[in-house]
Amino acid sequence: MAQGLEVALTDLQSSRNNVRHHTEEITVDHLLVRRGQAFNLTLYFRNRGFQPGLDNIIFVVETGPLPDLALGTRAVFSLARHHSPSPWIAWLETNGATSTEVSLCAPPTAAVGRYLLKIHIDSFQGSVTAYQLGEFILLFNPWCPEDAVYLDSEPQRQEYVMNDYGFIYQGSKNWIRPCPWNYGQFEEKIIDICLKLLDKSLHFQTDPATDCALRGSPVYVSRVVCAMINSNDDNGVLNGNWSENYTDGANPAEWTGSVAILKQWYATGCQPVRYGQCWVFAAVMCTVMRCLGIPTRVITNFDSGHDTDGNLIIDEYYDNTGRILGNKKKDTIWNFHVWNECWMARKDLPPGYGGWQVLDATPQEMSNGVYCCGPASVRAIKDGEVDLNYDTPFVFSMVNADCMSWLVQGGKEQKLHQDTSSVGNFISTKSIQSDERDDITENYKYEEGSLQERQVFLKALQKLKAGRFHSSRRGADLQPSRPTPLSQDSPRRLHTPSLRPSDVVQVSLKFKLLDPPNMGQDICFVLLAFNMSSQFKDLKVNLSAQSLLHDGSPLSPFWQDIAFITLSPKEAKTYPCKISYSQYSQYLSTDKLIRISALGEEKSSPEKILVNKIITLSYPSITINVLGAAVVNQPLSIQVIFSNPLSEQVEDCVLTVEGSGLFKKQQKVFLGVLKPQHRGSIILETVPFKSGQRQIQANMRSNKFKDIKGYRNVYVDFAL
Repeated sequence: MAQGLEVALTDLQSSRNNVRHHTEEITVDHLLVRRGQAFNLTLYFRNRGFQPGLDNIIFVVETGPLPDLALGTRAVFSLARHHSPSPWIAWLETNGATSTEVSLCAPPTAAVGRYLLKIHIDSFQGSVTAYQLGEFILLFNPWCPEDAVYLDSEPQRQEYVMNDYGFIYQGSKNWIRPCPWNYGQFEEKIIDICLKLLDKSLHFQTDPATDCALRGSPVYVSRVVCAMINSNDDNGVLNGNWSENYTDGANPAEWTGSVAILKQWYATGCQPVRYGQCWVFAAVMCTVMRCLGIPTRVITNFDSGHDTDGNLIIDEYYDNTGRILGNKKKDTIWNFHVWNECWMARKDLPPGYGGWQVLDATPQEMSNGVYCCGPASVRAIKDGEVDLNYDTPFVFSMVNADCMSWLVQGGKEQKLHQDTSSVGNFISTKSIQSDERDDITENYKYEEGSLQERQVFLKALQKLKAGRFHSSRRGADLQPSRPTPLSQDSPRRLHTPSLRPSDVVQVSLKFKLLDPPNMGQDICFVLLAFNMSSQFKDLKVNLSAQSLLHDGSPLSPFWQDIAFITLSPKEAKTYPCKISYSQYSQYLSTDKLIRISALGEEKSSPEKILVNKIITLSYPSITINVLGAAVVNQPLSIQVIFSNPLSEQVEDCVLTVEGSGLFKKQQKVFLGVLKPQHRGSIILETVPFKSGQRQIQANMRSNKFKDIKGYRNVYVDFAL
């Protein structure tokens, strides 16, 4: 008489499965698979072989603390039955004398997360034995056409899922610089940290059963992750800080990668890491989303609007010296702002609005009661469909709001100009499989100055008005605070240095730098004045300079001047200006931004002419040299060359170096004191442990500067 079937051993074939599922970069020791794609395992039996006619193998998979068949977090499916009601399926591959290989496949809509795999064996005698086979992790699958995150381009999948380094663009629209970043989504423990992050969310803490069931939706997961990257509502990953006081944490400019941040959060019992700003929030979110399998890229928007009252107008206020003032509305234009785009289908929206979706983890405004933003369809933003979920009006204002300038004098506010093209410039991301910058502004809006762009703006404004009307119990229409935006028939303001309509401009002002603005050196520039009229013009011009934070917040002015310029008809003149290093050094913010402004007035006219320019001071970059061939498991020497660019001594110098697949952890070298203009180098030894294209990122900080950076791409060969 045949005995009941007993399992002696299970081989989850982790190494083989992980390679086929593009997860071998994470590990080959534990099973990590993607939904909608089969994976194999082998059952070894103790007493006899599997007999299909006599034995029935029933698989059970469970995820979350409260697995439930109705919610889809528990599934029961049989090897013998090909028409199981469960969306999970299993089939026989090979059957030997004492072993059986089977294939399992999760549906492409299954919840992602950590699963427990069990089997029940029902033998012909009616005996039932149960076995726990082990755990596996299920991820989103951009290689599966039925998955909501499917991306049909292999180069894009390699860039937006598999690439573990990149560039985040910073600076200003006139000086865009790439900041190297180590995403490190496949580094040790990062997948566990990402799953812990989901379990720490307010949604999971409130209703874990429903939260786990909803983890099959990339829309839902992306909103959860977006809220968890900041710590405004929960014990999220990062504390934001824009105060310039970072004594109890790290200056955001010092970070060069996400791995150290996520590991610190995890190691401290999920206490928020101090500190982050927009590019750090976006970079860490990119790491988490790529790790979970959702194609993600980091986006920088230069001259990014922050409209707090939803009227698509950014109000800026100036005093009579041209100095920009803070304002009670807190409307600002960020010099640059960084967010993410994630690729997913949007079945919750009308057809055509899937694809790239904006997600912004920087805590700016609340969305459904928590600090997160998105996913907002990029296509919907371009089309002005601001009534589509989620947070589309706010994102629209970041790239396409109008800017209103006001002169504040004697307690009164005088309108200077409405600019329709200053917000949203050079929207940038790293190119696919290249270190070049890709300008994607056209994805977000039609060309500035075109009829389509104005039509979309007015369409968005009308939708916002209608939405506010219907949401008000009294039916009050949304009235934008001073003044009403341009109507379709109004003359369009041209983007010129002068802040007056082009049809009445008689004098123009413009700043021009004479030399590249390098840190530690004097800033030399001229004010160009041009009289376009046929009359003499006497100008009084107030000039000022002040530091800015990258979010547009002004600091106190540190330089002022007054110029008296007389212009003959059609004459142009230059007024030379110089701001010495000693004048600006003690007032400079970490962002190294200086705003120079000029407010001119004619003696015979009440009209004012305002012009400004943002200067980004640059450092010499760190140079990294790889000494010899890079081979897996072979020692490698790396030379790092650094310098103190200042004409004064700097102290507390620390060099940090990291690189996924090259260093097991971030390297810190304490350099101490560097003399003025000192140049030095060190040699670091490491042993690469992953092959392929890699990147080394380096940063040097001191008591005078925080973010002198450098990078070097390295190709690591397999060991011979």
